[in-house]
Amino acid sequence: MSRQITILGAGLVGSLLAVIMRKRGYAVRLYERRPDMRKEAIAAGRSINLAVSVRAWNALEMAGIKSDIEPIAIPMYGRSLHMPDGSSAYQQYGKNNEAIYSVSRGELNKKLMTVAEEAGVEIFFDHRCSGVNLHTNELTFIHQEKELKVQADLLFGADGAFSALRSSYVFGDRVNAAQNYLEHGYKELTIPASATGGFMMEKEALHIWPRHNYMLIALPNIDGSFTCTLFFPFEGTPSFSSLQTRDDITAFFNKTFPDAVPMMPTLVDDFINNPTASLITTRIFPWHMSDKSALIGDAAHAIVPFYGQGMNAGFEDCTVLSSLLDKYGEDWTAILKEYEILRKPNGDAVGELALMNFVEMRDKVADPAFLERKKIEKELGKLYPTEFVSIYEMVSFSHTPYDTVMKCIRAQDELLIKVMSQGNFDQQIATENFRNQLGVWIKEYYASVQQFDFGTTTNN
Repeated sequence: MSRQITILGAGLVGSLLAVIMRKRGYAVRLYERRPDMRKEAIAAGRSINLAVSVRAWNALEMAGIKSDIEPIAIPMYGRSLHMPDGSSAYQQYGKNNEAIYSVSRGELNKKLMTVAEEAGVEIFFDHRCSGVNLHTNELTFIHQEKELKVQADLLFGADGAFSALRSSYVFGDRVNAAQNYLEHGYKELTIPASATGGFMMEKEALHIWPRHNYMLIALPNIDGSFTCTLFFPFEGTPSFSSLQTRDDITAFFNKTFPDAVPMMPTLVDDFINNPTASLITTRIFPWHMSDKSALIGDAAHAIVPFYGQGMNAGFEDCTVLSSLLDKYGEDWTAILKEYEILRKPNGDAVGELALMNFVEMRDKVADPAFLERKKIEKELGKLYPTEFVSIYEMVSFSHTPYDTVMKCIRAQDELLIKVMSQGNFDQQIATENFRNQLGVWIKEYYASVQQFDFGTTTNN
C-alpha cells in the first residue's frame, strides 16, 4: 500500500512535489503557513522574478504543466549591461540562441497550487508548523491561534531556508548545519510599462547595472513592466543604512543609475516602502531520516539568487526523487538514502556557483578582459561543440550536475588563460600554428574533464 505523503510548504518546490507525487498515486497533504495567495494580495516588494532554465522546464513537463507556463514566460537571450557613462553592451548567453525565461514567482506558484488541487492534493493554508517530533513524525501547527497536532507518515520539508523540519534536524545527533548571510541585502523596485503599454527597454534580455560592490537588475514581465532588484550593502557608504532621506535616495540613483531613473517614476516611494531582505546560504547534513522524512529545495540548500538556479535546483530535486521511485518502487529507505547521496553534493555546489556569479554580475561583466573571455568561450563552443561547453551553458542549458560544473571550472580557467596569453584571438585563430596549438589544448582539456559525471547534458 502506498504511503501517505505530507509536505510542509506550498511554495514552488512543495507544490511541484505535491503534483508529481499525487500523479504517481500517493495521497498528499500540503501545509502552508501563509494564506492562499490566490485569494490574498502578495506582499509588495517580495516578488523577485524567476529565471526558468532547462532543469525547471524538465520538471514542469514531468508535472504536465509546461504548456501552461510557457505563455507567461519571456525569453531572455542575454545580458544587457548598463554602464555608468550611459553606454551599454550585450552578452549573449548561449552559442545556439538559447534563453533563460523570466516568469513571475507569484503566477507560477498560483498555477502549481491550482494544478495540485485539481490532481487531488489537500492544501491547508494558515497552518504554521511550530514543531516536528522526528521520531514519531507528529507535527504541531498553529491555526487560527489554536494548536493542532497532525500525524505524518512520510514527511517532506519544502518550507524554505527557515524550514520547521530543518530546524528539528539541527537539534538532532550528528547533524552538521550552517547558515551564512551576505553583507548585502536586496530591495525590489519597478520600471512600469510605457504610456502605450510597451516595454521601456529591450524585452528579451536580463538588464544589469554592474557597479562593482553592488548592482541593479531588471527582468521583464508580460504586462510590459520590469521587476527590478537592487542588491546593495546593508552598511557602509553607499548602503541601505546611508540612504535615509528622499534627497539621499534621489541623489544616489541620479549619480549611479542615471539611465534607469527616468524610467522609474515611483523609485523613491518604492525604495522607502518596500522591505529590505537578507540573502542567505544554508547547508545541512543529513538531508533525510531513515524512511520517515527528508528536506527538499531551499529547506535543504537555500542559496543566493545570482545564478537564477534556486528554483531550478529545487525542481531538479523533485525530478531526481521521482526517478528514484522508478528505480526502487516503494523502498523509501533506499530512495531517500540515494536521494541524499545524489543531491547533497549538488546542493552545496550550486550554492558556491551562486556566490561566485554575484561577483561576476556586479563586477566582472564590465571588465574588458572578462568580456573578451566570454567572446572566446562562445567561439570555442562553436569550433569544438563536443569538447567545450562553457560553465554558464552547463548550468543553464543542460542537466550537467552542479558538482561536475564546479569541478570543470579550474580546467576551463587553465584553458582560457593559455588561449588569452597568445594575444588577440581573432587574429590568432586565422593562423595555422595557433589553430594547431588550440586543438592540442582542447584535447588536453577534454581528457581532463572526462573523469567527471556529466549526467544527461542534452540542451532544452
